[in-house]
Amino acid sequence: MPPSKWKIRYLRLVRKVQRIVRHRRLRNRSWWQPVREKLTDRRLWQPCRDSVAAGLSIGLFFAMMPIPGQSIVATIFAARSRANIPFAVAGCFVTNPFTEPFFRPAQHQLGQWLRHQVGVPMPHLGEVDVKIAGNLLNLNVSSFILGFMAMGIMAALLAYPIVHLFSKFLPHHLPVRAPHFKKKRPGNAVS
Repeated sequence: MPPSKWKIRYLRLVRKVQRIVRHRRLRNRSWWQPVREKLTDRRLWQPCRDSVAAGLSIGLFFAMMPIPGQSIVATIFAARSRANIPFAVAGCFVTNPFTEPFFRPAQHQLGQWLRHQVGVPMPHLGEVDVKIAGNLLNLNVSSFILGFMAMGIMAALLAYPIVHLFSKFLPHHLPVRAPHFKKKRPGNAVS
């Protein structure tokens, strides 16, 4: 697919989400006002090298966490840290129902390796029998927690060089700086 089609799809996605966030039923709710202000900030939706790298690293970090609602948590953290929201949400989909059976045992093995070979101290939190992809796995909870935290940190740190290399080789697809938007002033009328 040519890059212009990707850009069109991205812009359509942004417009659709902006319409949902500004829906008339939610517009006047007091609890929704702070959320809406953060989510409608156009700078959080415009891709540039640094905001995409930050958003992708946030998304990949939360993708490795075994929690429900990873994309919602990643969106909140991306909005708070002024990172690109769509890339934070997209990063969460690295772990999905198809890749989950590969990631969780790998996280457990990484945690085991870190505990036994590297000597990372962890308190013993018990063991659980878990059925993953039809196989019964004896899961050490301490190793699993250490594994998914370590894998999340490694994935988040890898996002920065990957995005910066992409921006270096294809600068016209991912610019270094985001376009600047002028803030509307309450006293100025647009004619």
